This record gives sequence, C-alpha cells and structure tokens, in this order.
Amino acid sequence: MDDAEERHFREFVETRSAALMRLAYLLAGGDQHAAEDLLQAALAKAAKHWAGIDDPEPYVRRTLYRQQVSTWRRTRRRRETRVAAPPEEVARDATSAVDLKLTVRTALARLTSRQRAVLVLRFFEDLPEAEVARILGCGVGTVRSTTHRSLARLRELAPELNDRKPEEARQ
Repeated sequence: MDDAEERHFREFVETRSAALMRLAYLLAGGDQHAAEDLLQAALAKAAKHWAGIDDPEPYVRRTLYRQQVSTWRRTRRRRETRVAAPPEEVARDATSAVDLKLTVRTALARLTSRQRAVLVLRFFEDLPEAEVARILGCGVGTVRSTTHRSLARLRELAPELNDRKPEEARQ
C-alpha cells in the first residue's frame, strides 16, 4: 500500500468506523468486545486488499456479515450461554427510550446468532429477503422462516414491546 492509499484507508476508517462499529455491535449481539474484534478483522481484510477495492463501505459491511456468519457456523454446535433475565418492568418516564433500547438489546442478545443476523440485515440494514439469503448463503424461504421465528422469539423474550404504540417504538 503506497502513501496515498494508506491515507485514503485511514480517512475511511476515521469517517466510517462509528457506523461500522454500530453494525458490528448489533451483529455480535451486543457484545462490545466481540464487535470490536469483528470490525478489526473486517478492516484488516480491507487493508490487505485496499488497492483493488472500488467502493470500501459495501466491501467492509459484506466482510462484517461474512465474518459473523463464519462465527455462528463455527459455534452453532455449541450450546448458547444464557444471559441474566431482563430487568423487571419499571414505570416509564423520560427514560423510556433508553428502556426500550435496553430491552431490545437484551432480547436480541438472547437470540441465536443466525436469528440476530437475519433481523439485523432485514430490519436494521433494510435489505430485501433475496439479498439477506445471498449474504447468509441460504435460501429465501430460510430467511422468511427464520425471520418469522426470530420475531416470535423476540416477542416472547420482550412481551412489553407488544404493548408499545408505533410512535413510541420509533423513538
């Protein structure tokens, strides 16, 4: 990598790392350390191939997805570690937006890696089912059924989200 390419790579990392970190955090199920490792691995791969990358943002995002898919494929035979139960319902006040984020984060963390990846790609990244299927290396029917089961499990884990009005959920 010559000086101009290195400068361009550093600028990309400085400007896009926050958004990419949010995506990695969601894909890693709210595990900050796993998200940092995921992003670092994706950026390392991008740096290695930087000269041949035309549009770095989609390249790094695709690398993040694929790294996470590889992780859950390696660990899918192992049992998932259960986390502590979500906190009991508290009276909603000015902190309701924070409560909502914590509830969703806790519930997402309790889903399997594959379920979490499908929900993040479908609803956070707003990708069509066909694109999600291509990224995850499965069929569109698998994406549909996984989405359906994941949302049902999410409702089961966080029933308080079912009672929210649509305006509250957008906050």
